[in-house]
Amino acid sequence: MRWLDEAVVTGTATTPGHPVRIAVLDAVRADRAGPAAARLLRLTRSADPHVRHRALDLLLSLAHGAAWPRAADAALARLTDPDEGVRRLAAGLLVQAGRRDLALRELTGSTDPVVRTATADALGGAVVAGLGDDPLGAVRFLAHLEALRTAPPAQWPALDAALLADAERAALQLPGLGARWGWALYTREREQHTYDLAKVLLAAPATRDLGAALARTACHAWRSAPVELVPALLRHGAGTLGPAVAKALRTASISAEALRVHGAAFTALPGFTPYPISGRPPGGLPGPAYDATSAAAVLDARPVGVDRLARAPELFGPLLDEGPLTFRQAAQLYNLTFKRPSRMQAVCAPLWLRHAGPAALPRLLALITPYLTDYGIGAYYLEGLARMGPRALPALPAVTALIDRSTRIPVNDSTHDGEMALDEALLRAALQARDAIGNERDGPHGQQGAASNRQRATGDRSGEQG
Repeated sequence: MRWLDEAVVTGTATTPGHPVRIAVLDAVRADRAGPAAARLLRLTRSADPHVRHRALDLLLSLAHGAAWPRAADAALARLTDPDEGVRRLAAGLLVQAGRRDLALRELTGSTDPVVRTATADALGGAVVAGLGDDPLGAVRFLAHLEALRTAPPAQWPALDAALLADAERAALQLPGLGARWGWALYTREREQHTYDLAKVLLAAPATRDLGAALARTACHAWRSAPVELVPALLRHGAGTLGPAVAKALRTASISAEALRVHGAAFTALPGFTPYPISGRPPGGLPGPAYDATSAAAVLDARPVGVDRLARAPELFGPLLDEGPLTFRQAAQLYNLTFKRPSRMQAVCAPLWLRHAGPAALPRLLALITPYLTDYGIGAYYLEGLARMGPRALPALPAVTALIDRSTRIPVNDSTHDGEMALDEALLRAALQARDAIGNERDGPHGQQGAASNRQRATGDRSGEQG
């Protein structure tokens, strides 16, 4: 098991996505009583606190599911570890390994605030909700946060005051507290309160980092948050930006609207680098130009049942410009358009509309509109609507609904920043589609609204400081 020892000692075993970590997890999952599991449990007794920490972190990742008595024993032995981080992980592992009874005993009997707080955090639910009068501020905070998740609005002011009173102490014991607080408020749809609370926390030096973390979570949750909170982040982060404020500002810079409104302020920050926005070039990657003859030759070499075709617009475009497609070419385009929801369908739908005419529009829009918010292919469908132009007017309500959302579209990425960037990409594509369909004529703000939307869609960074 020397390889496992080396993986834990060097830290590769706790590096997300690393092949060695995956190998360790797979080996222990395969046999909790096997040699890999035994070696990992033994490493919790290492003389090196970093090794103990990593071993417990791995065990905690593996402990979900059936009870694991040997892991629970290892966790119990480390509740008195001299390292605070080790004790915190041990408390969580004790609960996850199936010994809630022992965890409850520690919660009521331990005098260690780290162990009591981490145990209460791991137990959660009704257990922690009843601890609103606990002598530890961090435990009280957890209790009030748990109560907030289900409390009726009439109880919110009292819970808000209690949370704010214990926030400074709780932040010292509970990693990631700002994000957890923010998501709890998000589930109660308390957008404006979250903004107001972040500003209060940012104003006090003792809670500034907590306020920055809450502001960052608000940006992840609500589209208006970056524009609303950037001024407070800049005001209270004046001079040298602390890491938490700098991280929140970088997240806020993902928002095209925040860059438009506060562009000058972002530019004035010494050494500040906005979040890198990656995107596909409009119209795809450059490639060979086709005329009708060369395009026909390429299609002749493909089967009728083709369902993937690189550069389909460049191939079918010249043929549609010249005249009707042949029966074989139309069959190919039909397969590309209607076989399955995909990027190819999105790209080819406007081409089929050109070929089949207005009668095909209802069927095409019925295929397109359900996928506008799909973070994998939604932007392609929105680009397809943009290519259809005013003919896609019946789809405008679906596009407008996407634009008018106050919350981010649920997506799946490895980071919250990445998920926010995906939502911004969909928003940008939706704004461009609305303009192409006819926002100047049909939008509520006429030409002025269309111009503003084009600024948002392109992420214009020349705006004024708010």
